[in-house]
Amino acid sequence: MQVENAGTVRWGGGIFLAYHWLDDRGNPIVWDGIRTTLPPLAPGERATVEPRVRGPIPPGRYRLALDLVAEHRAWFSELGSEVAARDVAVAPRAAETAAELPDWVEPASGWSERVAAAHAEGYSVVAGAVDWPARLLHRRPHALEPYRPGPGRVPSFSHALLCPSYVVGTNLERLADVEGLPAFAAPHDEPWLYDGRIVLRAHRERR
Repeated sequence: MQVENAGTVRWGGGIFLAYHWLDDRGNPIVWDGIRTTLPPLAPGERATVEPRVRGPIPPGRYRLALDLVAEHRAWFSELGSEVAARDVAVAPRAAETAAELPDWVEPASGWSERVAAAHAEGYSVVAGAVDWPARLLHRRPHALEPYRPGPGRVPSFSHALLCPSYVVGTNLERLADVEGLPAFAAPHDEPWLYDGRIVLRAHRERR
């Protein structure tokens, strides 16, 4: 798309192209979109840029409003500039995914379906709980207490993500294993989900 500096001051660093996702009544669903860097522009100059945009969660019909922002100061639309807006039908995400599962755990019933549904919503990384059946010789390891199967999604989950399913190409920070389970930090720049109903089950003692 083309952007033009219609003001009287040269644009330098700190001016970015970004966006808002709005519902059909104009209410913001996502206000603070990904920034796209703009070249320096003198008054009257134009440039063609390719906006970086991430779809909202969940899929559906939204209004995409492209806006300029003076970082840490104001959105241009708040100062009287018009946004470039259009209605968009956001489709479910379709992407190749992967997960690293040790041979002593297996997906519990519904794991695959819940993981696939969460990825389709738009989450790049999906993780859940670890079940430790009572029939195993040793009691549940203390380190796995935060990962007991639970009632649902925990947006503020503060522990490492164990054996997450992730969209191939997502950059994940590997942490020390937790009781032999691959552990990763929740990403800062990708949408992620922890859901206590997404369960891996230990089917034998860890060797």
